[in-house]
Amino acid sequence: MRITSTCCICPVLVCLCFVQRCYGAAHHGSIKVTRNQTKHIEGETEVHHRPKRGWVWNQFFVLEEHMGPDPQYVGKLHSNSDKGDGSVKYILTGEGAGTIFIIDDTTGDIHSTKSLDREQKTHYVLHAQAIDRRTNKPLEPESEFIIKVQDINDNAPKFTDGPYIVTVPEMSEMGTSVLQVTATDADDPTYGNSARVVYSILQGQPYFSVDPKTGVIRTALHNMDREAREHYSVVIQAKDMAGQVGGLSGSTTVNITLTDVNDNPPRFPQKHYQLYVPESAQVGSAVGKIKANDADTGSNADMKYTIINGDGAGVFSISTDKETREGILSLKKPLNYEKKKSYTLNIEGANTHLDFRFSHLGPFKDVTMLKIIVGDVDEPPLFTMPSYVMEVYENAKIGTAVGTVTAQDPDTANSLVRYFIDHNTEEDRYFTIDANTGTIKTAKIFDREETPWYNITVAASEIGLCKAVPESRNGPTTGHRTSAVCGALIYSGDNPGLVSHVPVGIRILDVNDNPPELAREYDVVVCENAKPGQVIQTITATDKDNSANGARFHFSLDEGLSLNPNFTLRDNEDNTASILTRRRRYSRTIQDIYYLPILISDGGVPPLSSSSTLTVRVCACERDGRVRTCHAEAFLSSAGLSTGALIAILLCVVILLVFSLAIVVLFITLRRSKKEPLIISEEDVRENVVTYDDEGGGEEDTEAFDITALRNPSAAEELKYRRDVRPEVKPAPRHHPSSSLDSINVQEFIKQRLAEADLDPSVPPYDSLQTYAYEGHRSEAGSISSLDSVTTQSDQDYNYLGDWGPEFKKLAELYGEIESERTT
Repeated sequence: MRITSTCCICPVLVCLCFVQRCYGAAHHGSIKVTRNQTKHIEGETEVHHRPKRGWVWNQFFVLEEHMGPDPQYVGKLHSNSDKGDGSVKYILTGEGAGTIFIIDDTTGDIHSTKSLDREQKTHYVLHAQAIDRRTNKPLEPESEFIIKVQDINDNAPKFTDGPYIVTVPEMSEMGTSVLQVTATDADDPTYGNSARVVYSILQGQPYFSVDPKTGVIRTALHNMDREAREHYSVVIQAKDMAGQVGGLSGSTTVNITLTDVNDNPPRFPQKHYQLYVPESAQVGSAVGKIKANDADTGSNADMKYTIINGDGAGVFSISTDKETREGILSLKKPLNYEKKKSYTLNIEGANTHLDFRFSHLGPFKDVTMLKIIVGDVDEPPLFTMPSYVMEVYENAKIGTAVGTVTAQDPDTANSLVRYFIDHNTEEDRYFTIDANTGTIKTAKIFDREETPWYNITVAASEIGLCKAVPESRNGPTTGHRTSAVCGALIYSGDNPGLVSHVPVGIRILDVNDNPPELAREYDVVVCENAKPGQVIQTITATDKDNSANGARFHFSLDEGLSLNPNFTLRDNEDNTASILTRRRRYSRTIQDIYYLPILISDGGVPPLSSSSTLTVRVCACERDGRVRTCHAEAFLSSAGLSTGALIAILLCVVILLVFSLAIVVLFITLRRSKKEPLIISEEDVRENVVTYDDEGGGEEDTEAFDITALRNPSAAEELKYRRDVRPEVKPAPRHHPSSSLDSINVQEFIKQRLAEADLDPSVPPYDSLQTYAYEGHRSEAGSISSLDSVTTQSDQDYNYLGDWGPEFKKLAELYGEIESERTT
């Protein structure tokens, strides 16, 4: 059995104090018990020693990663009560008891049955107990102890963050910190050197170094140049056991990239360049590129190109392409081989972002010389002017010359030029051009008032580029070839740049071909109370011609008519004229409209004139001149009345109409519902006067009576009913002997109607006066009306009226008074 020094038994001192009192004889005394002292009883001396206990443990140890075939011995439990006879039974409980740790219940030996890993679990807590095997009674109290797993160096250091990618500026000082790496070891750092790590560099020397304790990587050389080498792969090792032999190790890779700084100036690969540019190059187009090399990258390689001197500085310009870092040479002015065949430029390329730490490596710019050769090309004809403006009078005959355009071949060959008009718009077909001379002529008669301006495009090409072929609207369609009409020729589109174009504006000049006329329709009003010499209207005129042919207008009355007694005209000599009255007062009832012919002439050559007629209305006006009405009949003018007053008047009219309509409806309803005699009460014997609103309309009134009855009495023989009272009983029709139209006398007809009226029971007691348009021959009889009885001398006695009853009492009194006046 292997027993280590750490497996010793630590006794626990137990102090028991007993106090005993003895009662007895007088020779008995008290006993004092103290720790490790002698107790004297009855004169004897006895020595007691503390028993050594062995049932308390702190911890056991077991090595991790045990790989032996037998279980690993851990330790032994022992009780002082164990006499070695097997009567004591040991029991083990707690973490891993029975699975990882087993105990011999007789001897108390503890073994580990499995290989343990300290990095997974560092210790186990268990409980031990000793009992009597026979009685199962505990001999010792339950004791807790720990089994600690003892570490061995079984874990290598690890870099948890690797591999690493890091940058450091080029040209850095030696010892510049790059990165700190850290490795971790899972072994117990408190036990031995298993977790003590040191760092070393396996790859990357002599450029970099590492601190063995801290793991800080630093540069090991001066002025490391990115342009020489940009990327480095450094391998760092971490080893435990303080780097001793037998220690475990781990490694990682650190990828280090040198970042760029502006330590290299730009350089042109050549000091002299030559560039060919054709003279046909368009202004603003790029004609060439140039580039200075810079070993730096990013913004450190940015540069700007400038033209510092040379005879072509005013003809060419240079700009920088930020993507490619090239200088783009562009054309500022057109080239002409015949005038200048070459140019020389000095071009500078300079860095835009400087690092003054490396200014001693400069200067950071370079200069090169560029010679530009102008190439001769076949150029299109050149017009003498960039644009043309021509004029032609309107109404000019077809074929009138408008103007001439001129173009020349700028090449040394000086070829002849042909002219034609691009018929792109309808306006281009209004003109023709002579293909040889460039003279433009009219193809229609123009009206300036319709279109005052025309824009056409004239093209010119060398004769060598035109082929005599029939005119056609459709050109060849092979590939991208097109054709354009050159008068009676056709232009081949193989080289369309050899045709030049020029805009031509043609102004149509005015001639005096439009007479003046009134500017608008005038509503001229003259008041009835107008005074002589009063201005009632000012008129103006307009002319479609321009100011040169119609700026001055002359106004006058038509001389072909006699002198106008009502109105006159005054020319104000400012292209206006005033209409004035010539007399006092005008009457609408006599004449409400006057017509005033006016003659207007312009100042053009030859002068033109026109005649217009003004309509003058006569109106009633207020004193302040405001028009009240212009109708012949009187009406209520709204002038001078406010909106509220007009609304009030209209409202009153509506109310009166509604009230009148209500009265009429009520009257009609009462008449239909009740027919009573005009004398309502028998007691009311006063004279009753019934008023009818039916007034005769004269001869034109054909509604009041049937006039055909007088003109043709035979047509009125049928029964005629009264319209004032609806008869309750229709009278029997009356038949009269028929007679010829010539034998009927109007006098007899009237007497017949009078008799019928007298015999009609529904006739009210009043005389009815009827007027007829035709009365026939004069009757020898006098008037049959009783109305004349008051003024005529009559011998009739009216006393019998008193016998007619109370209804005629008033009438009897009236005629009685008249009779008394006659006698007196």
